[in-house]
Amino acid sequence: MDVITIESQAYKELVAKINTIAKFVVTHQPEEKNPDDEWVDSYEVCTFLKISERTLQRLRSGGIISYSVLSGRSYYTIGEIKRLLGEKRIRSNEECLQDLINNHKLYAEQRRNTKTDK
Repeated sequence: MDVITIESQAYKELVAKINTIAKFVVTHQPEEKNPDDEWVDSYEVCTFLKISERTLQRLRSGGIISYSVLSGRSYYTIGEIKRLLGEKRIRSNEECLQDLINNHKLYAEQRRNTKTDK
């Protein structure tokens, strides 16, 4: 294994250039994402739709809702949540769903900004 050393100032300049490129890429990405394809976690679903974690667990156990597990956390697509609302499997309303979508967008934007600021 080779070890390459560079001056501290050169390293900082390199990191700054990489961050500039990352910010450029993020700001120039097309914003036309289908919100139905966005993934939200159990906490967001329960909080904004005002349902219990147990209700969500019953839907998963019964095979009523499709989900994915990543690092021990369950994630659902907005489209799947809309389907359950349409089938009246979840007692919530359109306003709560819109809160979920809007707050998820804000959360994703904050995460994206935090990653590019480092």
